[in-house]
Amino acid sequence: MSWRVANECAERSFGSAARKQIIMFLADKASDDGSGIWCSKGTIQRHTELSESTVKRSINDFLREGVLIETGRRLCQNGYTVIYRIVLERVASMETTAEPDILTGVTVNPVQPEPGTGSTVTGVRGPRWTPNHPKTLHKPPTRRREVTEEVENLEFEKVLAAYPEDRIRDRRTCLRQIAAAVKTGVKPDNLLRAAKAYAAETEGYTRSKVFFSDNWFKMRRWEQGLAQIQADREKAREAEAKGRANLAAWIHERHPLCRHITNRQIEDLIASKLVTPEQVRAAELSV
Repeated sequence: MSWRVANECAERSFGSAARKQIIMFLADKASDDGSGIWCSKGTIQRHTELSESTVKRSINDFLREGVLIETGRRLCQNGYTVIYRIVLERVASMETTAEPDILTGVTVNPVQPEPGTGSTVTGVRGPRWTPNHPKTLHKPPTRRREVTEEVENLEFEKVLAAYPEDRIRDRRTCLRQIAAAVKTGVKPDNLLRAAKAYAAETEGYTRSKVFFSDNWFKMRRWEQGLAQIQADREKAREAEAKGRANLAAWIHERHPLCRHITNRQIEDLIASKLVTPEQVRAAELSV
């Protein structure tokens, strides 16, 4: 639940009571950036007690107007549930429902629009907004949620998106763990490759055999993927070096198979100093 998103939506006009009720229900399910909303239209209909047609029509209208966007799909018992994100920039541009501040009182000595400044002796100033003022932002009594700039980095989002979708859990914790790994010197591209490799390795596994994402990053299971990636790279380099050595041997021996060597391979062999231009010409190849 995000109080920030709920307060932002509560202060905007959405055109009807039904649309306002639906967007407030979705805001209650969102993260602080408006993302991570997954609930079926049937769930929305049961909780808001609106008709199914009203819910479907309102969701489609929000998608068309840019208030909502689809960011993915989440597997469920009956197929999949669409994952939505509330576009806070679009909501902020909508008409506000807050009334303008109106100065009241006599014209000679108007009543001040803000709370009193306290004692006239000490001159202690009171709070800018009263507790029930429309612009007062009420925060929940739970622990404060802070999202650093690193967690919001799109590269970290790409790493998490590469993980098996139906086993992603606690996105905020996962992003923080990815950020911590990057701080230790691990490149985001390597984490991305490790996550893709794990997704390919576990494709077709039952869900019980696949780690939840928060545990996978916490236990640094991506290190195994990086080790395998490094081993594959070493094998590829060895195979490439062996192939170059064989081509160079053909040229040295003036083997009949030399005619199958391409110009690009010849340039590569000369650049690697495995053969000289004279040896290439001696094998009746063009430099």
